[in-house]
Amino acid sequence: MADNIKEYSNGDVTIIWQAEKCQHSEKCWRGLPGVFNYKERPWIKPEGGTSEEIIEQVKKCPSGALTYRMTSK
Repeated sequence: MADNIKEYSNGDVTIIWQAEKCQHSEKCWRGLPGVFNYKERPWIKPEGGTSEEIIEQVKKCPSGALTYRMTSK
């Protein structure tokens, strides 16, 4: 299971995606398509939005497949 956990960072916030939990609700890419784009690889590009936008969108993930942590400086 741990093999399907991916992390993507913009230097400020790290997005953590757990594939096994994903319900494909589409909330992430519909809400913030500059960061989440299922048609591209990697499908998460944290440079496509502000840290605040990312945090707010990740909080809307209904399955908990997307989480975040602040990057230590």
